[in-house]
Amino acid sequence: MIVVTGATGNIGRPLVRALVDAGEQVTAVSRRVGEVPDGVRHVVADLADPPSLEPALTGAKALFLLLSGDLHAVGANPADLIAKAVDAGVRRVVLLSTLGVATRPFGTTRIAMRELEDVLRESGLDWVILRPGGFDSNALWWAESVRAQGMVAAPFGDTGVPIVDPADIGEVAAACLRDDRHVGGVYELTGPEVITPRRQTEALAAALGKPVRFQELTRAEAKAGMVQSMPGELADDTLDILSSPTPAELRVSPDVERVLGRAPRSFADWAARNVAAFR
Repeated sequence: MIVVTGATGNIGRPLVRALVDAGEQVTAVSRRVGEVPDGVRHVVADLADPPSLEPALTGAKALFLLLSGDLHAVGANPADLIAKAVDAGVRRVVLLSTLGVATRPFGTTRIAMRELEDVLRESGLDWVILRPGGFDSNALWWAESVRAQGMVAAPFGDTGVPIVDPADIGEVAAACLRDDRHVGGVYELTGPEVITPRRQTEALAAALGKPVRFQELTRAEAKAGMVQSMPGELADDTLDILSSPTPAELRVSPDVERVLGRAPRSFADWAARNVAAFR
């Protein structure tokens, strides 16, 4: 049995599907009831309450650990989740970390994530750490304005990073959960190219088959929207990267192709698959 946290989200959905397609038994964990593939056990649990995860871990051999936004906040203790996995006899944990642990190690949220990585390394479990950069699916923040106004509003319109398709993250995670060759690996996951918000807007317009205009936000305007769904510290860290990416944050990593044997998907591919959200 493989347990997937965040199972109904942008990464969890393709991860669960990849595991099911590979013939694995899967327990899908999410905060609320959601749709899962036939044959998948679903458990409602809140990772901010580690004991609620215990029923899902019974009989599990591996765990994919994705932290919700509140577990990135100051004062959270996600290390308790790893302790629960150890107590339940789980043998492997694949942790979704962040590229910022390596590129900006002194940010508040990055320090906390690095500490969690270290807890996992010292847990006695088999482990794999995934460090993605920004996600293609962050473009869903623009869906309402695209539908209502034919507009994308974002900061730093001509500054880009190599954002990654969550489906690629899910498929990499599935390989790492199943294949012993990845144990002890730290994988940096990016898309195939640096792409700016303005170029993302053009890709969305192409997928929709109609014009979409771009409106540049100030940093303050962007943060005001982001803090509706994430801690302020995480919003600031994200905006720091988007405004002034370092050479390491601009690097296109080979790790998706190294694990999957194919190039990562482009943002245009993601937009074409998710165009219904913008109509």
